[in-house]
Amino acid sequence: MQVLITILSILLVIDSIVMIVLVMMQEGDERGLSSSIAGGYNAESYASKNAGRTKEGQLKKYTRIALAVFLVFALAINILQ
Repeated sequence: MQVLITILSILLVIDSIVMIVLVMMQEGDERGLSSSIAGGYNAESYASKNAGRTKEGQLKKYTRIALAVFLVFALAINILQ
């Protein structure tokens, strides 16, 4: 059982490093709170409809996947201990 916990811990550390790299690669969101109060931008624009196909959209998708894997590993380690 301890071997499984060690393997999951190592995978958790690797996933954490991947998540840090993915977050650091993403560009900042310039809209922020002030533009959301002022009305922001048009959510139905062509650029927003195809946002998932851009590099930024792909990075967000991979970040969400890495977060889900992180949560699964963390919960598994917690349950096994």
